[in-house]
Amino acid sequence: MRGRPPQSQIRQNIIEVLYYLKEGYGYQISKIYNKAFPKASQRVIYYHLRKGVGLEELKVKKIHTEKGDFSWGDSVEKIVYGLGENAEPKGIEKVKDAIREVRKK
Repeated sequence: MRGRPPQSQIRQNIIEVLYYLKEGYGYQISKIYNKAFPKASQRVIYYHLRKGVGLEELKVKKIHTEKGDFSWGDSVEKIVYGLGENAEPKGIEKVKDAIREVRKK
């Protein structure tokens, strides 16, 4: 078989995070991911979020614009993701602990 394999451990870990969160946006998912699993850059997290939507492991639940005072401007577009039809979460307990830890701060 040629090319990259369709499965990815990073994307599977993102599915585990969304299994407990139910829905979340990229930065939030990235923070929890890096608490529970080996560090991954935000760039690779966003890549796998887009790839997961294409493979129907993830789905876009909503897109909204949030106003604020950011270094790049006065608004940000947040894409909220959830689990798709092809997602197969396993229910890893350390993800639950990471979510609790991130929410405490």
